[in-house]
Amino acid sequence: MRPTAELRNRYVGLLWAGTIVAAWCLSAVSLFWLPVHKLPIPAIAGAVLLRTFLHTGLFITAHDAMHRSVCTTNHRLNDLVGRLAVALYAFLPYRELLVKHQQHHRAPATASDPDYHDGRHTGFGQWYLNFMQEYMAGEHAVRQLVALALLCVGCLWLLAVPAINLLLFWLLPLVLSSVQLFYFGTYLPHRRPHGGYHNRHRATSNRLCTFWSFISCYHFGYHWEHHEYPQVPWYHLPSLLGAAPRQQSAARS
Repeated sequence: MRPTAELRNRYVGLLWAGTIVAAWCLSAVSLFWLPVHKLPIPAIAGAVLLRTFLHTGLFITAHDAMHRSVCTTNHRLNDLVGRLAVALYAFLPYRELLVKHQQHHRAPATASDPDYHDGRHTGFGQWYLNFMQEYMAGEHAVRQLVALALLCVGCLWLLAVPAINLLLFWLLPLVLSSVQLFYFGTYLPHRRPHGGYHNRHRATSNRLCTFWSFISCYHFGYHWEHHEYPQVPWYHLPSLLGAAPRQQSAARS
């Protein structure tokens, strides 16, 4: 039987997910035991940025899994990939993230949205802290912190990973990735513009070119498009540009 474009596309999500996970693992193995004191500062900074970008990719992969777009034909495999991605990211609970993300899509930028905190009066810093508190509360947060602590101890004492390497190439990228995801995926698209929101998704999109949109946050800045077509995976979002009426993609103030 001749494969169709639809059949081929069934495996693109898995291919992207596998590439991101593999690149994350390989970069960790390559960097965790490097003699940092022998590296020039630009090389260290580049490695930190690479790890941050790949760390963000893990969450973007899990996000697509929440929309069943990593593997459209096998939901069990799709969710397995999502669970793996958030476990590698920071031992996050996939099921609880899924519930909160569904609520975000049902009522974006409202009091019922777990990601939202008064986009007109709350500044970036306060909103980010509220955002992190929302996802670091409850029983699962204790389990997450214990798992992270055990992993740190295991890396330091069992695998002999130097503390500076663990800090630079895992903990720092984790923090920077959370800022990147929040800034491009929540703060910029959902903060309230002057004159109020212009569409039912209460979201706007950036107008970066495809390359910089990918570099900034895997096209997550094309946010109106994502809310309008949530089943479309991140790598196809650029193809949706222009689908929104002009007033729906009005520039933010």
